[in-house]
Amino acid sequence: MVNALGSVQTNGSSASPGSYTVRDLRRRWKPLKERLLATQKDHSTPIRFHRACSWLQRAEELGDADDDLKLLSLWIGFNALYGQWDPGRMQPLPDRETWRTFLDRILVLDSTGHVTTVLQDHKPLVMRLLEDEYLSSYFWEDPGPQRAGKSRRAMFDARSWYLEGRWSPIVDRLVDRIYLQRCQLAHGAATHGGQLNRKTLRRCVMMLSHLMTGVLLALTDHGAEEDWGPMCYPPLT
Repeated sequence: MVNALGSVQTNGSSASPGSYTVRDLRRRWKPLKERLLATQKDHSTPIRFHRACSWLQRAEELGDADDDLKLLSLWIGFNALYGQWDPGRMQPLPDRETWRTFLDRILVLDSTGHVTTVLQDHKPLVMRLLEDEYLSSYFWEDPGPQRAGKSRRAMFDARSWYLEGRWSPIVDRLVDRIYLQRCQLAHGAATHGGQLNRKTLRRCVMMLSHLMTGVLLALTDHGAEEDWGPMCYPPLT
């Protein structure tokens, strides 16, 4: 299986995002982490990065053995990056609101194009996910052939977005579909190791793995010193 947490390259921004291991990502991040902590020892971005990589490490260790747990591990790592605390309600802000804001900002900052390279390199996989009715919340409102057909509209829209270089709606639709698969697992709407929709699950794992690598590279190269907002449940000392 192609995995964005694969192997080979350890440095140099010209490498494909798919060639980085978690160890490579941590090594690339280390000098920035040290610089941030030298000025503010409780800086939240190194904590977010550390938490994310701990879950990506677990996903990497799972290999092809357990796609259910692998997707959940990858999403938890993603959540460590985008999660925002609502000080008024004293609880995390809603997922969709926060990951959309986070990814839009990453795309703006990512002048190297780490994330867009992922989308271009894995366009066939992106299209397969966008044409899969089982990843469409619209389809599940009233499952049937009519809604199945309409739920594939995202794939046709994405063809135009690729031509126009409109990466934000592509990422938005793509992550929203992976999120539905994540929700099925997290909320007990799927059987661990079950036989249904295994290809769909595997594709979600592959895509989120690729995407996470691109996001972490963009964060390292262009967003390390940005303020990413109040972190959920900071470590207490």
